[in-house]
Amino acid sequence: MTMDERELIHDWNSIDAAFDWRACRVELDDETLRDGLQCPSVTDPSIDDKRALLRLMVELGIDAVDIGLPGAGPRARADTLALAREIVDARLPLSPNCAARTVLSDVEPVVEIAHATGLAIETATFIGSSPIRQYAEDWTLDRLLRASAEAVTFAVREGMPVMFVTKDTTRAAPDTLKALYGNAVRWGARRLCLADTVGHATPDGVRALVRFVRDEIIAPSGEAVKLDWHGHRDRGLGLANCFAAIEAGVDRVHGTALGIGERVGNTEMDLLLINLRLLGAHPHELSRLPEYSRLASRACGVPIPPSYPVLGDDAFRTGTGVHAAAIIKARRKGHAWLADRIYSGVPAGDFGLAQRIEISHVSGLSNVKYWLEEHGHDASDAGLCQHVFEAAKRVSRVLSDVEIETLVSAYRSQPARA
Repeated sequence: MTMDERELIHDWNSIDAAFDWRACRVELDDETLRDGLQCPSVTDPSIDDKRALLRLMVELGIDAVDIGLPGAGPRARADTLALAREIVDARLPLSPNCAARTVLSDVEPVVEIAHATGLAIETATFIGSSPIRQYAEDWTLDRLLRASAEAVTFAVREGMPVMFVTKDTTRAAPDTLKALYGNAVRWGARRLCLADTVGHATPDGVRALVRFVRDEIIAPSGEAVKLDWHGHRDRGLGLANCFAAIEAGVDRVHGTALGIGERVGNTEMDLLLINLRLLGAHPHELSRLPEYSRLASRACGVPIPPSYPVLGDDAFRTGTGVHAAAIIKARRKGHAWLADRIYSGVPAGDFGLAQRIEISHVSGLSNVKYWLEEHGHDASDAGLCQHVFEAAKRVSRVLSDVEIETLVSAYRSQPARA
């Protein structure tokens, strides 16, 4: 049988699709080592682990990385400098940026690190923009503009590329955004970042905001200004909002490994990569994605939930009889492609993983026979299969490999039947 994916999978996702994902080449900015570390539950990784994460970002085709906020203190400054040197010494094709409040004491360390390493580091100057923040802080728009002007013009004067970030953009008034972004461009910023700082936005809101900034601020400026999207997951919409921003025309989107970050976190970089790959918008091979996610998990002290899409321990496990039978039938047709998709919307093999068939209380004999074959046992022994099958029906969970091996040994140690 000659298989054709177009014949075996009818893709409703492509019906009436208004956006050509295969023609999309959005850039990716990894915020794991800065914004991700603001999560109260994470551990700041060792510098060796941070360097390893940089190298894995390159392997995954990530374009840019936030290497820290050096104005936060001596440790942050030392690590930021070390990561900048790693990019230079290892010749990593990553465009670095550093976060900085719109105060000179934050911008100056970024300039010093850039000059010390000879690395062009984009200065991501940020300031609050929403009326609720202005009210709480007793800020006026004039004060925001004065602080922004000082920080941006200083960075530009020092030869630094500048990304101007308004915090809480998704709750900011249009006139405030026009004043802040418009002047930032006039002062020399050549990248603007829309930040959904508290995860307020919906996809419709994202599209409206992106169109507004592109049409009402960037286009009238006459400058070649790039636009970024930075989202959080407070309403569980981080990934959906990210894709809405891409469809609306942003140039770069931000994410973190496993979605770590303030409160419930940021857009998940790993899931973003997976979906872009499946949509045809990210041509890079992603077999090292599990390594990236596991390193981030270990280094930051953040366990990967078993049910986490693709990378969780249960993502490609099945103990269900009907599901396992379909996978086994597909494998016996000699088609790994088919077996990897028959009960999975994500092909495990594309991401360095594999389907796993296990034995549980909801398994059928097909699960038992397959497991025995895979582990070098005689699956044609009906008595052995029945012995394991009946044991599985007496429990309320998946049997471990050790438990099954114990069952096999117990069966073989029984006196031979006449």
